[in-house]
Amino acid sequence: MNNRLRELRERESWSQAELALRLEVSRQTVNALETGKYDPSLPLAFRIARLFACRIEDVFLPDEA
Repeated sequence: MNNRLRELRERESWSQAELALRLEVSRQTVNALETGKYDPSLPLAFRIARLFACRIEDVFLPDEA
């Protein structure tokens, strides 16, 4: 799954550690999300979308077939 997490984080001028604190996850989790190595749980996806004041589908993009 592709996502815009890094773009949204950088727009806010947050480090991965700062974003991790806001989401109550580890920095390693943020890194794994940004690099596409980890897909978030639904509750985490909602927290991410809420934090950036957007819809889940604005953050997470389906893989192209």
